[in-house]
Amino acid sequence: MNARPHLVVVFAFLLAITLIADNFFLNVLTELIQLTLWGSLILILLIATIQIIRTEKEFKDISDQLIATKERLGNEIKHRLWAEKTASETKIKSQIIDENIPVMLAFFNTDTRCRYHNRIFRRWFGLGSDQIEGRLLKEFANEEFVFPIQNSIGEILAGKTIHNERVLKSAKGFPYIFTEQYIPHLDNRGKTTGFYTLHTPRAQEKNRAPIKTKSSDTNQSMLKNKPDEPSIKVDTSVRQQDESSEKSGVTAARISDAIENGEFKLYCQKIVPIKALDSATEHYEILIRMNEEESNLMPPGSFLPLVNQFNMMPKLDRWIINYIMQWLSVHPNKAVAFYLNIAKDTLCDHSLPDFISNQLQKNKIPASSICFEVESSDVEADVENAQAFIQKMRALGCLVSLCSFSGTPEAMRLLDKTSVDYVKIDGTIVCNILRDEDDLAQITVIHQAAQKANIRTIAELVETDEITAKLQEIGIDFGQGFGIAKPHPFEGIDAG
Repeated sequence: MNARPHLVVVFAFLLAITLIADNFFLNVLTELIQLTLWGSLILILLIATIQIIRTEKEFKDISDQLIATKERLGNEIKHRLWAEKTASETKIKSQIIDENIPVMLAFFNTDTRCRYHNRIFRRWFGLGSDQIEGRLLKEFANEEFVFPIQNSIGEILAGKTIHNERVLKSAKGFPYIFTEQYIPHLDNRGKTTGFYTLHTPRAQEKNRAPIKTKSSDTNQSMLKNKPDEPSIKVDTSVRQQDESSEKSGVTAARISDAIENGEFKLYCQKIVPIKALDSATEHYEILIRMNEEESNLMPPGSFLPLVNQFNMMPKLDRWIINYIMQWLSVHPNKAVAFYLNIAKDTLCDHSLPDFISNQLQKNKIPASSICFEVESSDVEADVENAQAFIQKMRALGCLVSLCSFSGTPEAMRLLDKTSVDYVKIDGTIVCNILRDEDDLAQITVIHQAAQKANIRTIAELVETDEITAKLQEIGIDFGQGFGIAKPHPFEGIDAG
């Protein structure tokens, strides 16, 4: 049964030749020998048949195994590609959270050894990731930061969430008020495996009233203003020497001084055409940070809420407008359009249009190189002032963009109430269009409505090439996000 296939075939062939030759030509074999040879031939053919059947079965088994292996490999490749794509998207989202969430966030195990920390947490301490990751809290944080955590560690590990509000001093000695939370992390058996620390700048909490400062000096004075800027009253009580008793006032004074002295660093993020356009103009949104945010003395994201808390946004907006227009006057050959965010309080500043008109004439720049971005929610909250501002800007020749456009019925009605050049689609919708059919349909409706009104569309928070391709399929005009271009210092435009 185990004879080699080629030997079986050779024996069968020889026997067949012998029998044929004897029957037709030789006739020398006896009847007994002939019967023996015929029996041997039949046995050999039977063996060959069994081997063929066995071979076919083995071949079928191997073929089935190959098909199953191919399917398994195909599924593994699909899962791997899906995992890589998911990991890539997760990495991008984690990076967005790490770089933009305006709180100090960290996770510690039960031994208070750091297992996660975000960018703002690192920058507050002025340390690199390797100086925090895997280290005990007391090894990199000062006693002021560590004490309340150590004092409450028993309650935290027992599963209790701790809330507190206190003042922490930056490396430069300026105090900032933080709301802090220590939140235990429980496994599926209810056992505490670690805890999160969240430190939120006090000014981030919009629903809370500003902290009032006490001062024996109740007189008010006018800040010194630049020639092209209006006078803004600021309580001089913020300028106290005793930082320990005037904590929030010192913060206000720091903001006032920063606006007076232009202590900011401008960034910009490119807005790129998704579909082919005739214009060669480059588009950038202008972003701003206070110098202390850049030098690790203040958590990034905590500056603008403080400016808003002390009603200084109109003055800051003017500073930015003045800076950008002066830059454009020095670079007349640059084909660029800058998108400048206008705060809600600034929309109520009825002298702003005249200021902008004077700056355009003074610097001799084309009005179309400036696009003012107005939040949809701000327009909904104050339609009258928003409409007046938008109409005056477009009359000057400036462009206007309606930002954070969500496509809600209230937002869609704004397209009939206001006349704008661009609609910026809210990034929370854009980032989900590959997974959420409702968000995809919503973006399509927004684009169709904008197209009907002769308004160009810009998609925010474009983080992957797949999202860009889908937006291009819909017909969106522009895209902005980490997947297209990351923010970079404004000075980089000069090198472009």
